This record gives sequence, structure tokens and C-alpha cells, in this order.
Amino acid sequence: MFDGTVPETYTPGSGADDAVPDQYTPGSGADDFTVASYDLELSYRVATNRLDGRATVSAVATAPLRRAVFDLVGLRVSRVRVDGHKARFSQSATKLTVTLPQDAEAGARFTTVVDYSGRPAPRRGPWGEVGWEELTDGVIVAAQPDGAATWFPCNDRPGDKATYRTRIDVEHGYHVVCNGDLVSRRSSPGKVTWTFEQPEPTPSYLATVQIGRYESRELALGTDDAPLRGALVGPPDLRARIDHDFGAVPEMVRCFTAAFGPYPFGGYTVVVTADDLEIPLEAQGVAVFGANHADGRSGSDRLIAHELAHQWFGNSVGVASWRHIWLNEGFACYAEWLWSEWSGGASVATHARRTHLRLALPPHDITVGDPGPDAMFDDRVYKRGALTLQALRLTIGDDAFSAVLRGWADENRHGAVSTDDFVRHCVRVSGHDAGELEVLFAAWLSERPLPRLPRD
Repeated sequence: MFDGTVPETYTPGSGADDAVPDQYTPGSGADDFTVASYDLELSYRVATNRLDGRATVSAVATAPLRRAVFDLVGLRVSRVRVDGHKARFSQSATKLTVTLPQDAEAGARFTTVVDYSGRPAPRRGPWGEVGWEELTDGVIVAAQPDGAATWFPCNDRPGDKATYRTRIDVEHGYHVVCNGDLVSRRSSPGKVTWTFEQPEPTPSYLATVQIGRYESRELALGTDDAPLRGALVGPPDLRARIDHDFGAVPEMVRCFTAAFGPYPFGGYTVVVTADDLEIPLEAQGVAVFGANHADGRSGSDRLIAHELAHQWFGNSVGVASWRHIWLNEGFACYAEWLWSEWSGGASVATHARRTHLRLALPPHDITVGDPGPDAMFDDRVYKRGALTLQALRLTIGDDAFSAVLRGWADENRHGAVSTDDFVRHCVRVSGHDAGELEVLFAAWLSERPLPRLPRD
């Protein structure tokens, strides 16, 4: 039975941002407690968009604590208990404030059980609508960066990672995907109960629920010596297109395993919705694409590689705060170039030169290492982040660069990191002059003009 214990592999980064509310999402998250595990018991009716939930949140106080403030948006709480005792609570539009039965000292553990219900809906913000969203016939949860609170009470900070157990009842005829392993599926009159367990530490924004009239087929991943659980999930009428376009995923896994080290989770599930989606998205151990991304002509090959690479960078190695998002997106874009070269397309060097030419055009009005909340998803953060890695590679050499990537993924497995952590890692692993590397990273990440790429 899953007990919510954090695995010994959990190694948070040393960045100071790890322990404070995120300045990019100042309305979300608390810094006076951290969550160890979420146990979610949900009942959902697709036809009426009705969600009834009980969340058991096991947490640890990081400072003296009288009240615990959770993020919760658009859902009404009916009862709260703390360590088995009835607790007083109040709600605002975005927060659930729970008064603890007794003060908690720093380091004290406490368990909060919240009963809640309502009609979940996306959260509107600077980045559009995020969180729980109805499809034509089903549900998609795309919570980056602050949408997790639309379906369960949480501490919605990117650096606060926890384990998950999710049990959800839905009507017959629907297939459910959540994070982790499907450990049971039981049918009863009027409903099917699906239970998933995610033992690897996961930030709330990467927790997900996907519901649709889908079929699931096995996707062979890994090797005979190190097999991985893989699945392709999607509408039956898209089967041929899905099989064609996602048939390269096993080879992508081999490519990225060679570059970054072992795949960091127990499995990988690809979900293709019956609806078109503007962009694909990643969750912990899951990637979600729209019907438009399965065109039967491999038209989304780059995007498929990008979302897979996030399992290493963004999911396993997460960011302590959102200003370091280039560590997620720059690495995933660089992985696109690695896959292109691996699969016989344009080389990494060619992609880098082409991208540098495009970014040389104005405007040059953001700093990649701290772009600000309005620009955190700007394509220049993604592409210039990838160019930063190529500049590093050309400076320290291929062998040292390979050691940097693999060591970064291994040493920070299931942790939360910052840019300063990465710079220190590069200096230590490469043995290169610290001053030269600090100047390189400052030019690429802290200044607006586009630097020249070092010579090949």
C-alpha cells in the first residue's frame, strides 16, 4: 500500500528561491509549510461537470504555524479536519485558510483532510486559462503555472514537490489517465473507480487528470534489461494517425537516455484528445496532445520530442521558482535539436546557427534568466535558452558538456533547482575557469543583447 513516503532519491536544489513564495505567481503558494503527500478521493460526472472531492494533505511546518493557507479556486469546502480534529476554516475566491487545533512548531507534521465540491473551471490569468477544463466530451487538466488549485487544495509552488495517490470515480465508457501507476480499476453500477499512485515527488502544477472516450494501447519503451511502462491513449477513430506519429517515441527515449541518463519515472503515457489543442503539454510521466497534433504525417515530431524531454528537465529536475523557467524550456528545445541530429535531420550546430540568425533580429527586450511573468512563456526564452546550452558546449567541449548534462539530471533527480545551481554545477563538472563561465552565462541569461556564438 502506498504510504506517501518521499523517496530517498529526492534531492532539492540549493537555490534560496526553493523556500519562498514565487514572485511570478504571488497569489499562489505558502512558504510556512511544505507538502509531503496528497491523497485525493474524487467523484466526477462528465455530463454535469460535477466534482466531489476529499483531499488528505500531509504537510510539514517550515516555520511556527497557526493557520495553514491552501490554494483553492472555484470550489466550496464543506468540512475540514486536522489530525483527526474538526478545524475552523474560511474561504476567499482563491484561498482556503485553516486554523490548526494547536500551534505547530517548525518541523511539526500535520495532516489536513478537506471535503469540497463544485463545478471546476479554468483559472483566468496573464497566461490565459489554466487548470481543469471541459473538453467536448471529457476533461483536460493543464495547470502550468498556477492552475492546480482549480481541482484540489494545494500549496501551488513549483519547488514544493509531493507524492500523490489519486482515486477517481467516473461514468462508464470513459478512460482516465492520472500521474503514476494505475494500481486498480473497479467497475460498479453507474461508475468505474480508477486509482493511481505517483511515488516520485511531483509539483502541483504537474499533477493531472485526463478523461475521454479513449482506448489505451501498450507502447514498448526502454530496453529488455530496463523496460518502461508505456501507453498510447486516444480516440479509437484516430488510432492509425496516433500509431504513425508517435511510433518514434521509443527511439526518442533511447536518444535522450543516451544524452541525459536513465528515464526518471516508472512509465510514460501519451494522451491524444479528440479535441484540437493550441499547444501540447507535459505532466509528470504524461504528455497530452490534441487531435491536430496527430496528422498522420509526423508533423508534430519536434513537439513530441520536446514534451518527452521535459520528463528529465522540468519534471524530474524542476525549478525552484518560475524565473528559472529557461532551465525547463531551454533544455527541452535543445533536446529537439539532439533528436533531429539523432534521427538524420539537421545537426545541433545547424539548428543553433539558424536560431541565432532569427534571434539576431529585434526586439531584444527580455532577459532569459529572469524574463518576468508576462514573458516567461515567450519563445525567445525557449530558443535563447537552448542557444545558451550550445554556447556552453562550444566553450567547454563535447565530453565535458555530456558530463554536465548527465550529471545535472542525475544529481538533481526529483529535485528543484535554480540557475545559480546550474552555473556551479557546470564549473565543478567541467573543470573550466569559473570566471569565464560566469561571464558566458551572464551574457546569455542576464543581458538583453544577443551574444555571438563561440566558434565551432
